[in-house]
Amino acid sequence: MKATPRLSLLAVVTLAAGALAVDAAAPAQAATCNGYVGLTFDDGPSNSTPALLNALTQNGLRATMFNQGQHAAAYPARVKAQVNAGMWVGNHSYTHPHLTQQSQATIDSEIARTQQAVAAAGGGTPKLFRPPYGETNPAVRAVEAKYGLTEIIWNVDSQDWNGASTDAIVAAAGRLTSGQVILMHDWSANALAAIPRIAQGLAARGLCAGMISPQTGRAVAPTAAVVPGAAR
Repeated sequence: MKATPRLSLLAVVTLAAGALAVDAAAPAQAATCNGYVGLTFDDGPSNSTPALLNALTQNGLRATMFNQGQHAAAYPARVKAQVNAGMWVGNHSYTHPHLTQQSQATIDSEIARTQQAVAAAGGGTPKLFRPPYGETNPAVRAVEAKYGLTEIIWNVDSQDWNGASTDAIVAAAGRLTSGQVILMHDWSANALAAIPRIAQGLAARGLCAGMISPQTGRAVAPTAAVVPGAAR
């Protein structure tokens, strides 16, 4: 019989310690995805975007970034960073007005200029549109349809824009069920702080962060045919 090599006690301890170190550094992710939720962040890109992307990637999460056109034009490198981090990029109007109070021509300009700004920054051509304040009407929807955009509101409002605490934001994410979408904001420090706990909470419930389907407006598994981070 061929002798089986034996590891010394020191080697075993060293290997075990290394395994523990790897486990400790690994992001909180569900072993099996029993459902998908849509994490969304409005109003970027901004000076907060690099920290947000870092937190998301460190915790194994992907999200849809609903960018304002004026910010995409001002910070094109940050739009590209969103894409490179595996995020999806959507349209959130150019200047964030109350679109339901605007003329058809203004609505068209707000949406069209954002499509152009995101594409010029390397974010692809968005397929998803989130109206500012979640306000919509037939005029807004008509322009969305013209540009092939699917309107995405939300199922859960984190209230981060209203000063919600990190605990409250984590609790809001805990109410998500498969297919649902949560509203957060690129600039919210409390939402940023909540990300590791959101990741842990989703993993504990067997949920993963997915893409938002342009067909259904619901969160689904990222498709193999989709390039990570490319707008759709």
